[in-house]
Amino acid sequence: MGFTDGFGGNSWRLVTTAAVREEVKLCPNVTKLYYADGQGKTDKAISDIKGMVGKGVKALVVFPDAGEAMLPALRSAYKAGVITVPYRVTPGGKEGKDYNKFVGTDFVLAGENWGNWIKKNLPDGGNILRISGPAGNSQGADESKGLAKILGNDPKYKFIGADPFEVTGWDPGKTQEVLTAAIAKYPKIDVITSDFGPSMVSALQAAVNSGWKVPAIATSDGNVLGCFFEDNKATQPNFKMMTVSTQNDHSRLAAQWAVALATGGKLPKDKAYPSTIFEDSVSGKPSKVQCRKDLPGDVYLSAKMSGDAQAKLKKN
Repeated sequence: MGFTDGFGGNSWRLVTTAAVREEVKLCPNVTKLYYADGQGKTDKAISDIKGMVGKGVKALVVFPDAGEAMLPALRSAYKAGVITVPYRVTPGGKEGKDYNKFVGTDFVLAGENWGNWIKKNLPDGGNILRISGPAGNSQGADESKGLAKILGNDPKYKFIGADPFEVTGWDPGKTQEVLTAAIAKYPKIDVITSDFGPSMVSALQAAVNSGWKVPAIATSDGNVLGCFFEDNKATQPNFKMMTVSTQNDHSRLAAQWAVALATGGKLPKDKAYPSTIFEDSVSGKPSKVQCRKDLPGDVYLSAKMSGDAQAKLKKN
């Protein structure tokens, strides 16, 4: 079996890949798992898929970061007889024609959850800065659709920055660069939304050190972000935060589909991975903001794999 990432260079991908390794160990029919990291380069991600086909894998799970640019490679793998399962970011195309199964999640709902929280906690409106991954990725586009559905017709709320989002490639270094530039450009930011919250912390901390006031944040969870909130909430009166689960276990469901289709096993009940709220600093429901200072920052407490087990990944 093969598993390819369009970009594997952050802690979220490390945990997500480890989740796949855990999952396939439950199936004795999977004798080997190959992994490839596209390093944020579309041409390499395409080459990685071709390489997996060349290795003779029977099933292939793909995170197609580059979206529709990955479709020809997925189609080629599918037509070569490989069970091909893209997940999370839609590559376009159709099941049964270009690949076997797309395992998505409801990113529009994530955007709606952010929008409803913003409307409830900032009823007087404000300027909203949106941050996501690579240009054209369906996750960020769908989240922006969800936000617009809730807030777009209310003139009290204004989206600032690039439309539909500021591009970061989900790379922490690029995120710091983008967020630092936005903070300098826009004197009034009332809310930041991001689908990779932990990647913002370095820029947020640098801004706080210079006297900047942290606005409300609607994002995805991560231990470093939770601890940043705990360290700063007493001195940052506008700093409210809610997170959706960062969904490390989305890869488990994709792997389950790939294995079941390749082996003729029982198909998973879920066709898409659920989008759920994880933390809310205001209501405390379903959880208050979580911080475990005994663990590294780059663990995700919403994941099935425990924070302690994730911490051990960093040492291996």
